[in-house]
Amino acid sequence: MSDTYILAAQSGAVDKAIQGVFGPFVDVLEKVVFFSIPIGNAQLPVVVLWLFLAGIIMTLWMKVRPIRDAMQTVRIVRGHMSRHHDAGEVTSFQAMATELAGTIGLGNIAGVAVAISIGGPGASMWIIIAGILGMSLKLVEATASQMFRRVNSDNSISGGPMYYLTDGLAFIGKPKTGKFLGFFYGFCFMFAAMGAGNIFQSNQIAMHIIDVTGTKNGWLGHNGWLIGLVLAAVTAVVVLGGLQSIANWTSRLVPVMSVLYAVAVLVILVIHVTELPAAFSTIFTSAFTGKGVTGGVIGVAIIGIQRAVFSNVAGVGTAGFAHSTTKNHKPAEEGLVAAWEPFIDSVVVCTLTALAIIVTGTYRNSDSDGITLTTEAFATVHSLFPIVLSICILLFGFSTVLSYSYYGKKAAGFVFGNNRVAEHIYDAFYLIMVVVGAAVSLETVTRFSDALFFLVAVPNLVGLYLLGPAIRAEIKNYREGVRDGRITPVPKEERSTLLGNPMPKQQA
Repeated sequence: MSDTYILAAQSGAVDKAIQGVFGPFVDVLEKVVFFSIPIGNAQLPVVVLWLFLAGIIMTLWMKVRPIRDAMQTVRIVRGHMSRHHDAGEVTSFQAMATELAGTIGLGNIAGVAVAISIGGPGASMWIIIAGILGMSLKLVEATASQMFRRVNSDNSISGGPMYYLTDGLAFIGKPKTGKFLGFFYGFCFMFAAMGAGNIFQSNQIAMHIIDVTGTKNGWLGHNGWLIGLVLAAVTAVVVLGGLQSIANWTSRLVPVMSVLYAVAVLVILVIHVTELPAAFSTIFTSAFTGKGVTGGVIGVAIIGIQRAVFSNVAGVGTAGFAHSTTKNHKPAEEGLVAAWEPFIDSVVVCTLTALAIIVTGTYRNSDSDGITLTTEAFATVHSLFPIVLSICILLFGFSTVLSYSYYGKKAAGFVFGNNRVAEHIYDAFYLIMVVVGAAVSLETVTRFSDALFFLVAVPNLVGLYLLGPAIRAEIKNYREGVRDGRITPVPKEERSTLLGNPMPKQQA
């Protein structure tokens, strides 16, 4: 069995029982969702092609121009464009941090390493390309989520893909289609969040702690549930406080863990600075030659694109959850902010991992798994330097657990009629599964949720294509308003701080 699920050895009976009951269904679901078509000697999953093509189409259709919109985006993130009393629960910065907490995870460390070990250094170039194209998908997801969110009687927000599919398609005269797509999305995603954002993360955190402490065959290795219990307790403190509590944590965690990881990688690059020119040359040339990789350049491209898609999840709809809740009354503003999230995730963080692995040459060690490859790269600095990586791994995993708790809860609430009781029950079950995930692999459950995670990209993108004209008009009108001076920053005394507090009088 894969080392990814080292705790399964103590709980094989549980996994075997689940596999016996649900395994055949999950096998079929995986074959459908991850159905691949042969291209040369390589295999291309159709869902990856679906997301990649959507990125190209939306980039052209929405006239994505991140550089020209950059200064306005900075104003939005800093809170210059919204009032503290605007409808919403969090600031644009907090929404961005919450979404990045969900996407910047273990895949940025282990996934990139695996992609390079299989596809060579050139895979990182395709990760960058796919990340840039993914910016358009987050742009439309966040804009649509603001256009069709619901403000509840207590001023809380209900939003996300379920709502822009249901209400948005009803708005353009397709209520039945919207109702079906919205329910289908919500039903699938409440299970998907439980696996991808919870069980897998909890299991990986427990696995890493047991690995670095050398207790695989010791007491802790046989009682991984205790790690899950501690993780669940800390998660409960945050999650049970609602979205504002989650946003307050992620808006602090994301900058800290990102800067920590970036500084650590920069140390590696400084030590191996003489290898940087060759690394960049290798990345570029191997991206378009595919030498030594099955499928050649196509094989390299597929590996890189697939890694980027799995990392930044642009097109899956998660940006719609986070950005629907902001204090905002101009939907396009959240689109401009969200567009930068795939760039930070895939272009910045993934590239940092790639460079660390390439300049140190650890990617040539085909016997190592993803986290081990990155650990070996960090160890070239000092034998104790991987401790920094371990801290990043724990923070990355924990932040993902926090974000997906909210996403899954809102999906469950929608399925049960915007029901708060259903959301609270989901919270409780989510916390229980944090403990369970650390104790057993639940491999079949994780495979099931992973399949559903990418299955929802189908209704999400179908809906966004149908809503495309309305979204494009919203973005176009906003840009014209900024250009003509009709849209200007609000008075300083009416703004919020980055963390959502009223602007202090001395700063006003």
